[in-house]
Amino acid sequence: QVQLVESGGGLVQPGGSLRLSCVISGGTFSAYDMGWFRQAPGKEREGVSCISSSDGSTYYADSVKGRFTISRDSAKNTVYLQMNSLKPEDTALYFCAAAGRVRATVQTMCVRGDYDYWGQGTQVTVSS
Repeated sequence: QVQLVESGGGLVQPGGSLRLSCVISGGTFSAYDMGWFRQAPGKEREGVSCISSSDGSTYYADSVKGRFTISRDSAKNTVYLQMNSLKPEDTALYFCAAAGRVRATVQTMCVRGDYDYWGQGTQVTVSS
C-alpha cells in the first residue's frame, strides 16, 4: 500500500555533495513523520536525520550535524536529504522511512528507528 522510493545515491569524492530524494505513494504524505537511516557493512543501522509531520522539528545524528539537512515538500510527496562535505565514513546504504503514527519525539523515534514503512535503499559511496 504505502511505498517509498529513494534516489540520488552514487559515487562521490570526499568533500563532495549529494542530494537524496524519497517519494512516498499510497498514503497521505503530510501525515507521516519521515526519516533517513543508513547502514554500513559491519555496523548497526543508524538514524541519520528525521523530521516531524506535526511541527517540522528535526533531528540529526551527531555524526552528520552541520553537514546534512533534511527537508520535505508536501506538494511533491518527497523528503530530501542534502549531504555536504561528505566523508568516506558516510559510505552506506541509505534508507528512507515513514511512521504511520507518532510514538515519541522525533529524536527518540529516529534513534530507535520506530518507523513503519521502509524503502529499498540507495547506495552512497564516498571514495578516498
